[in-house]
Amino acid sequence: MTGTTARCTVVSVAVSAALACATACTGSGGSDDSGGTTGPSGPTGSTAPSASAAPSSPPPALTGASADALRAVERATGRAGSARVESTTVMGRELSLEAAGALGWDDGLTGTLTITYTGGTTAETMRRLGTTAMEARYLPDAYYARMGDEFAERVGGRHWIKYVYEDLEDLGGGAGAGFADQMRNTTPNQAVKLLLSAGDVRRVGAGTTRGRRTTHWSGTVGGATEQTVDIWVDDRNLLVKKVERGRTKTGELTQTAYYSDYGVPVSAARPPAADTADFKELLASQGS
Repeated sequence: MTGTTARCTVVSVAVSAALACATACTGSGGSDDSGGTTGPSGPTGSTAPSASAAPSSPPPALTGASADALRAVERATGRAGSARVESTTVMGRELSLEAAGALGWDDGLTGTLTITYTGGTTAETMRRLGTTAMEARYLPDAYYARMGDEFAERVGGRHWIKYVYEDLEDLGGGAGAGFADQMRNTTPNQAVKLLLSAGDVRRVGAGTTRGRRTTHWSGTVGGATEQTVDIWVDDRNLLVKKVERGRTKTGELTQTAYYSDYGVPVSAARPPAADTADFKELLASQGS
């Protein structure tokens, strides 16, 4: 393999890891409306909102009993500060994955998730370099993805990639604009804020979710593409389940997340610098 090809492969895998970590954490926080794919030089489209998308007028603020109920959920979930998370995500033909771990949001996003690739073109890219699962550590300023030994061999023996949130704006010549904000706004209470912006939010009914009595709320929100948001809330006003659905150029985007053990202790140690490759430097090594 030539030096140029090796560098392209390394950057491709780094971008794929960024997409996986962001997707596991954010779901459909911004649908890809650019029709792009992930290539060696970075994605020509991403989960971030399209920078060229025409701004849409926000719907009128939700009022009345529904608004009061959802704002109580937003406050309770925000105060809880942390939770265990299990999620499954499908992004059309591009990526499907499962994630499990714990996240905290008292002082910026923190926590650790184990991400397992289950299908899609991005998963195939990762598998070619011996990575079928990885650990993602989220800190307030950046997140880290642990890659396999084969990747490490290509970057001086370093297993971790560091993604400073602002550096992700450079993905694909600006297609990553908004990644930083998405990563910081991925907590359960933010899902409720998203639902509060829906013009058609409604109480669907009561039921049982994973053995807990819950109330189901649903709504449709705008953005680069329209998406639906459904949440199931228990009698403590805490999210038990969230489902987001939207569309991308590669197919339907769906994320289902379950939350439990609110208030669980969360930690995410910064990996050793000597075992860490900086994403921005990987891009620079290819002249991206």
